[in-house]
This record gives sequence, C-alpha cells and structure tokens, in this order.
Amino acid sequence: MKLTFALGLVALLAAPVHAADLPDLGGKAIVVVTENAYPPLQFMRDGVAVGWEYDAMAEIAKRLNMTVGYENISWDAMIPAVSEGQFDLGMTGITIRDDRREKVDFSAPYMRSEMVMLVRGDEQRFTDAASFAANADFLMAAQPGTTPFYVGVYEVLDGNEANPRIKMFETFGAGVQALRNGDVDLALTDSTGGAGYVAASEGKLKIVGDVLGAEDFGFIFPKGSELVAPINAAIAAMQADGTMDALNSKWFAASGG
Repeated sequence: MKLTFALGLVALLAAPVHAADLPDLGGKAIVVVTENAYPPLQFMRDGVAVGWEYDAMAEIAKRLNMTVGYENISWDAMIPAVSEGQFDLGMTGITIRDDRREKVDFSAPYMRSEMVMLVRGDEQRFTDAASFAANADFLMAAQPGTTPFYVGVYEVLDGNEANPRIKMFETFGAGVQALRNGDVDLALTDSTGGAGYVAASEGKLKIVGDVLGAEDFGFIFPKGSELVAPINAAIAAMQADGTMDALNSKWFAASGG
C-alpha cells in the first residue's frame, strides 16, 4: 500500500514541463512572496523552505511552463506589497475575503480549512470558546488583520477589537511560541496550520472545542494580473487529476507537516 501510494505520488508530481490543455507561458519568470511561518503550507526545515504550497507552486510552474523565484516577507506587509506590484504572487494560506479583493485579485480556492482552537497539550481549564471567554484571565494570541483575529474578536470574545485579552504577534509562529511558553492560553488557527503544529509538537499542543467556521485559501496577485486565469486553470486540472489529494496526503496524512 505504501509503495503504491509513493509511486502514485511520484507519477502525479512528475508532470510534463507543459500540459497541452493548459496555457503555455513560454518560460515566464515570476516572483512569489511568502512568509515561511505556516506549517505545513510553507515553513523552514533544516534551513530549507518546504511545504504544501511550495510543492503546489512547483507543479503549477511545470504545467504552465514558467519559472518561479521566491522572496520572504512578514504577513502584515504581504498584501500591501503584492497590491503595489512588488511581487507577482503571494502565498501563505491567505483566506479569500471581499475586503481583501479591494486590494488584490485572488486565485480560485486551492484548499478549504476550518477555524479551530490551538492550546497547550495539558490544558484542562477550558474546552471550548464559551469557557475560554468566560474567564477574563485567559489570553489569546493573534496577528492583526488576519481571519483568526476577527474570529477571536467576534465569535469568541465580545466584538471589541481593542480587547486587552488579545495579544498581538507579528507572525503566527511567534504566537504559537508564546502559547507554548505560557504567555497566552489560546491561538486560533485554521485546521490546516493547526494540524501541522500539533503533529510537530510531540504532545505539547492540541486542538479543543468545535470548529468555529470554514475558510477558503487562495493565492493573491496585483489587481488585473494576467496570471490569474492560467493559474486557475492549473489549479482546476490538479484538483481534477488527484494531484491536490496527493499533496494533502503527503503533507497532512503521511508526514503530518
């Protein structure tokens, strides 16, 4: 079974340089910006940037006949930088939202995830959003302007975006480290990132409570980008032929991120 899966994955990820039924970009070079702080989508492993999104982008590049270079940037600077045309594409598990569409164009969704509560592995004081909200001493980690921030404010707490129980961090990874250190008690995340952190934590982290909502992820582009249509075509082809399922198995089921 494992050998069959491995051979199938190799076959799926070894697509020809260009698929005849997809646009041919003629070797076009693009620059993709990411955060490298969101396992298993993109993160650093032994000094090398890896993850689901890197594998997906490599496959898209082969199918469309384009070359990809990467730059790193913080989350809070990513959407403005892509909006200003500093980069051709941004990726870091970005939730597709109407307010963001005013600044950037989105690809079609490449993944759906659900918002969950990430806590320390030995947490026993609360088990869901209501019991967390009921104790004013419990603190939550968040990044400004992210979906977890807004879910925390409006679905877990009282709707006050200046609530002092929300502690801000520049990166999601920094918030998770604060959680592990005991500086905060909760980090909201989508199930994709949460599963990666739990799998790598050796029992030091876990997910509790009910799902707090679903979200779709998309790549972002400067408004009017000509890359949107071909990349959407590649995403559709990869969903249809099982490549996306193979990537999910590699990064979630098989390796756990």
